[in-house]
Amino acid sequence: MANVLRHLPELEGMELGYIQGLMKNMDEDQASLFAQVYRARRKDSQMILILTLIGFFGFAGLHRFILGQVGLGILYILTVGLCFIGTIVDLVNYKSLAYEYNVKMAHETLSMISTHFPSSGSSTTE
Repeated sequence: MANVLRHLPELEGMELGYIQGLMKNMDEDQASLFAQVYRARRKDSQMILILTLIGFFGFAGLHRFILGQVGLGILYILTVGLCFIGTIVDLVNYKSLAYEYNVKMAHETLSMISTHFPSSGSSTTE
């Protein structure tokens, strides 16, 4: 059983609990590889907050592009963040936006790791 905080000390809250559940059946090599790939792909919630705040001062929707939501990013640019209402909603929900993106990246990383280590017994899905 891999220690999540040893591999990914920057995690907190719901993300920590979720990743801990994914890593519970991994050995140290698998956990180390997962942590390296996941760390490179995840987005920090503070970065999402800063990019959302930038929407008030010029470039609305930048955070949506970073989260891989290109269609919403274009919509935010064309409508000035849906007349700032969408940007305000995203300011309130910035942690959940980052969490949802990171869960998606964790599943993609887990599937890459399981192809690299086929004997991995990780069968946790949501």
